[in-house]
Amino acid sequence: MMRILSSPLWASVRNARGMSGDAGPLVATVLGSLLLSMLAFSSATIIGRDAALYLDVARQAVEAGPSAAFQVFDWPWFSLLLAATRVVFGLHLEAAAYGWCAAFMAGTSVLLVLVTRRFSPMSAYWACLVALSIPAFNQFRGDIIREHGSWFFSLLALCLALRWFERGGWWRAAAIQTSIALAALFRLEAVILVPALALCMLGELKARQGWNRLLQLNALPLAGIIALGSALLAGSLAGPRVATFLAMIEPQQLFLQFESMANQLAAAILPDHAKVYAPRILFFGLSLTLLTKFIALNGPLCLPLLERANWLAVREYWRLLRPFACTWLLYLCVLLVFFVQLRFINSRYASFLNLLVVPLLTMALVMFCRKHARWSRLMVLVLLVQMIANVVSIKPGKTHYHEAAAWVAANTRPDEPVYYEDARIAYYAGRGYPRTGVTGERVITGQEAQGYRYYLFTHKPNNETLQLWLSAQQKHVVRRFENHEGDTILVIGP
Repeated sequence: MMRILSSPLWASVRNARGMSGDAGPLVATVLGSLLLSMLAFSSATIIGRDAALYLDVARQAVEAGPSAAFQVFDWPWFSLLLAATRVVFGLHLEAAAYGWCAAFMAGTSVLLVLVTRRFSPMSAYWACLVALSIPAFNQFRGDIIREHGSWFFSLLALCLALRWFERGGWWRAAAIQTSIALAALFRLEAVILVPALALCMLGELKARQGWNRLLQLNALPLAGIIALGSALLAGSLAGPRVATFLAMIEPQQLFLQFESMANQLAAAILPDHAKVYAPRILFFGLSLTLLTKFIALNGPLCLPLLERANWLAVREYWRLLRPFACTWLLYLCVLLVFFVQLRFINSRYASFLNLLVVPLLTMALVMFCRKHARWSRLMVLVLLVQMIANVVSIKPGKTHYHEAAAWVAANTRPDEPVYYEDARIAYYAGRGYPRTGVTGERVITGQEAQGYRYYLFTHKPNNETLQLWLSAQQKHVVRRFENHEGDTILVIGP
């Protein structure tokens, strides 16, 4: 599987210009990653919704113990890590979160460089440039999200798997599965690595030795399945998140959801004689949407693959980094399942696909720059600009959130009923992170969430609709907060 030295692609890559020092590319990667993370953190004026949830859960875990975290969130392992960091080191929860996210991103970038340099020492600096500039996961450097930990441990498992495929060993296999388990504590979807690695061994199962190696690789997962089966028989499940995950991949439920989407598509836009094609149109439409997002998240790094000669990199990627390639294929299937079940997809979920192909993009970039030396400097400049654009935004910050939160803290009591369309206002006001699941539009139309003393809306409702609702509720606009871009928060009260 790893006969890299005989590869014509890598023979050409080894002749490319570059530095081949052992520590240089890794040091550059760590320092560059940390610097980019600091830039991203410094330019963020407000944390994300998920980040506010994780931090509030961590706060409750610190104040009331770890069990409190499971009462408000069904997969709180990242929050528990932050809470433990707070207890042991005394760091503020946001500082701890930023520290862990920066460390995980630096570790992920280093692993990407290592897996590329392992086969071609001369491409290490190119791998550093690609890992730090690709828009996919780098655009989330300023966010406090669980994906950072999942990406790091998933990539660590794949790197360990490359060595295991060469040398085998029970301890290496245990290290792989331990890394997968740690990745799953951040994002449960990381368990897809288990069947992906097994898929890489299909060609070895013709001999008894192949089955022995398969058993060696999957000993820990098999033990986990037995333990889970015992828990099911005993009437207890690992948790609601696991139950939800299993329900999402249940074939009959998945088929019913897909059929429902296809019927809605047929009823909405297709004529009667074309309704029979709705399932095919939906399937290929969803697949094309995912592939389009994947291409867009690669940014300018897709350009070298426009030249047909560089497609050799795809073949070599499949042959030499098959664990990465199999994981890419299976994770694409996972995204399709999520797309059908949740009916949406976003860049954060899809970015793992792009992370897996960083070695491939590096191969193609090196081949392109070697063949078109005059364009290499321009390409480097474009990637450096992309690197900065990923973490620095020229849009005005959401300072009005802080202003609204300050008003709430000064003018309301902690026990006073307040509706927050965006619960981050409550978080910054020191009121936790309430989750009602009710949108501002449903409130304005009178469908839900009545009886609050104050309402804080972050969207711009239609004036006529708002006036009718204010009249019906006998309320008025108490305060209005805006940022430089015109984004508005309305405080509605008596």
